[in-house]
Amino acid sequence: MTVAVGSPAPDFTLPTDQGELSLAALKGHPVVVYFYPKDDTSGCTREAIGFSCLADEFAKAGTTVIGISPDTVEKHGKFRVKHKLTVALGSDPDHKVAECYGAWGEKSLYGKKYFGIIRSTFLIGPDGTVARTWPKVKVEGHAEEVLAAAKAL
Repeated sequence: MTVAVGSPAPDFTLPTDQGELSLAALKGHPVVVYFYPKDDTSGCTREAIGFSCLADEFAKAGTTVIGISPDTVEKHGKFRVKHKLTVALGSDPDHKVAECYGAWGEKSLYGKKYFGIIRSTFLIGPDGTVARTWPKVKVEGHAEEVLAAAKAL
């Protein structure tokens, strides 16, 4: 179950490769939280690069972008450097934050079922409520769509 539009965004504090990051500290400004399965995989890399390429536009809209995966802070650091990423990358190894947002669940690959991150994005308004959700994200064009929604807040 994902968090609903209009509901309070679940608060979190996570380590990043650049220090600790707290959603509560960002209240008063729009925030994009996107969940992705794994650093340095094809789709996840394209998604992170997409958000990073639009970082200046998100900043002009007063919006912070945070990517969250179960990967370690160390892996996030290597991922950031390798692909020149500018978005914050939160480490959620026990997937507690992902579970709060409904971004952790059963998946299937080649008929094998397993649990993992469900690629999804949440736009949180300045008041701390969820303004928009994108469950089961398709990477192509996604960052642009999220930017348009952030600008419309």
